[in-house]
Amino acid sequence: MPNKIKSISKSGIASGQLRFNRLEKWLEWQESLHFTAIELGLERCRRVADNMGLLKPSYNVISVAGTNGKGSSITLLDKILRNANYKVGRYISPHLLKYNERICINGKEVSDTELCESFDRIDRARGDISLTYFEFGTLAALDLFRQHNVELAILEVGLGGRLDAVNVLDADVALVTSIDIDHQQWLGDNRESIAREKAGIFRNKALAVCSDPEPPQSLLDCANALGTPLCVAGRDYNYTTDKDKWSWKSEDLSLEELPRPMQYCDFQLQNAAGVLKVLEKIHHDYPVSEDNIKQGLTSFRLNGRMQIIPGKVAKILDVAHNSQSVKVLVKNLKEIPCVGKTHLLVGMLKDKDHREVLKVLSEAADSWSIVTLSDDRGSDAKTLLSDLDELGIKENVSEFKDVEEALECLNKSSRSGDRVVVTGSFLTVGAALRYLKE
Repeated sequence: MPNKIKSISKSGIASGQLRFNRLEKWLEWQESLHFTAIELGLERCRRVADNMGLLKPSYNVISVAGTNGKGSSITLLDKILRNANYKVGRYISPHLLKYNERICINGKEVSDTELCESFDRIDRARGDISLTYFEFGTLAALDLFRQHNVELAILEVGLGGRLDAVNVLDADVALVTSIDIDHQQWLGDNRESIAREKAGIFRNKALAVCSDPEPPQSLLDCANALGTPLCVAGRDYNYTTDKDKWSWKSEDLSLEELPRPMQYCDFQLQNAAGVLKVLEKIHHDYPVSEDNIKQGLTSFRLNGRMQIIPGKVAKILDVAHNSQSVKVLVKNLKEIPCVGKTHLLVGMLKDKDHREVLKVLSEAADSWSIVTLSDDRGSDAKTLLSDLDELGIKENVSEFKDVEEALECLNKSSRSGDRVVVTGSFLTVGAALRYLKE
């Protein structure tokens, strides 16, 4: 039976009652609440966070920005710190299979019930302040980290840095991963302007690390102007690789014979090296052992990042969706033995540089399966087919209504020794994972 209505809050909800009891209903409502899906800016989110008492957390904050490598760096940081028995909260976006993936406490996804109750607290605290879907999720992460009394929170900056909702909290440590061209309509169309936005997570005298070995000058300038001590790959720390092992070195620390975090993926070494520098900088307060590090590197896996599902026809799932990430994907594919053909299954969002991504992917493609992504942000297959046509790619190209239809067809047409590579978007890879699980 519904609870008796005693009073009505500013948000129009009776005290003691949730607006919705099911997570999917909350998420549907959040998607339509704000007039636009993305609105960069901190004022609205900061006001609600202040109303909830979230702006001065008891835990320390590691914020991670960058174009590529954020999810991998966060996952590895989380694993190593948990190996050392710290209680860690992790916030990432987007998710692949279900929303709960975004917020984890000690490696465990929060429950639907916890999310619904947190959304309710946010809803009541916001009054008449409109919030985006992403802002609701960010506030829920901060709220649930407080509820669970975490010692450390690792937060992924969803878009940019300076005006991203995550930036309502001051980072005790800021990590900037590789920087490339993406989200041009919000961040600019060159690495210098994009890096300037990423540097927005820096704070005066707070620690910062950049794992990009060629950081744009604007990032360095921002750190200098803010008085942020910034450690940069290749300058403040280095790593070297062997066939099966790698080594890491800074002025004060040297680690030898480290296990590679992933086979056939040298780019993960760049991410891991940046993670080790972060761990070195916080060692005084959060010491970890060499064994903690090696265990984390050995067990590191992340769905949708060079995820190989073996079989007569292997499936390789990778969320690469911009020029830099697909170049890494193609490089990795060339290093993985394959006796048969490589069938690319590609679906992309509208706001990506389709032509550049497809041009790079063409180096590895024997056939193309192009799909429509039904999400509002998704591109239709015909647009991608037109881009392929303009690149002069006309043969062995097929169009499908969705990922499931494409995979069913590829399962029938592929021969033993072939491989299917699913890429282009989190949505594409997420749909493939759901299909393969079923």
